Amino acid sequence: MNPRRLPSLSALRAFEAAARHESAKQAAEELSVTATAISHQIRGLEASLGVALFVRKPRQLVLTAQGRALQEVLGAAFDAIGSAVEQLKTAPVRHAVTLSTTPAIAVRWLLSWICLLRDAHPQIDLRIHASHEPVALDGVTADLAVRYGDGHWPGLVAEKLFDNIFIPTCSPHLGLTQVADLPQHPLLHFRPQQVSTFPMDWAGWQKQAQVPGLDVSAGLVFSDETHAISAAIGGQGVALMSRPLIADELAEGRLVQPFGPELAGKPFYLVYPQSRQDDPVILAIRDWVLSVPGGLCLEAKQLLPG
Repeated sequence: MNPRRLPSLSALRAFEAAARHESAKQAAEELSVTATAISHQIRGLEASLGVALFVRKPRQLVLTAQGRALQEVLGAAFDAIGSAVEQLKTAPVRHAVTLSTTPAIAVRWLLSWICLLRDAHPQIDLRIHASHEPVALDGVTADLAVRYGDGHWPGLVAEKLFDNIFIPTCSPHLGLTQVADLPQHPLLHFRPQQVSTFPMDWAGWQKQAQVPGLDVSAGLVFSDETHAISAAIGGQGVALMSRPLIADELAEGRLVQPFGPELAGKPFYLVYPQSRQDDPVILAIRDWVLSVPGGLCLEAKQLLPG
């Protein structure tokens, strides 16, 4: 792109003010310079353009036709610049923040309550990164995360959100009440793709339950937790699910826990860099996550402030 060939912007500004006031003196007062400086800028502009912009009369400057044409263009241009500058001064500064979490936590807990964050902090644009794999909290991939684990991540602040208790669950329409009858029903498995470890599975549950004849390698396999929950609600089999994630279905009777044992998985934590623990934007997201209404589990409610 070729560079614009414009006269001196100072000269254009001096001319526009003088044309508007029809006076070099008043233009000088507006621009906080001397009238001589205004006259000098205008004469230089006329010389560079090769046209007369004013007819000079005692105590008055009268625009020529060329001067009138230039003044109209400059007036509109300076008005537009002034308007844009004012908008920049008054426009709220927006902050984009990425929160990484598992798909189930995003869908079954956080998404329903984004309105609380939007109402409290309308200048924050929240981005949800849904993944089972931990990602870098480097301010590029993500800024904060909800993770399950032991609560110890070097360089990160970890605040416990809730415990992760796994239970066998199914639709009440299956009529399953005795653990001995479990081998007669399909098992529903949750196995996220491209993840080396995940909270709990039927093999881990069977080690404790020791149900005779139970083949923990058989059944339907889902890479998305929410799909496994939907299949259980639909009576497609028995799922081993995190109780916090199905609290609503259990309360409403759409899912039941027919028997034990219950297994404790690793708790969920909100984590963010220690270097940003005083960042107002990070703290706003932290406060929102900690204030999200219950519905996951009693442990979560007990941990919420207030």
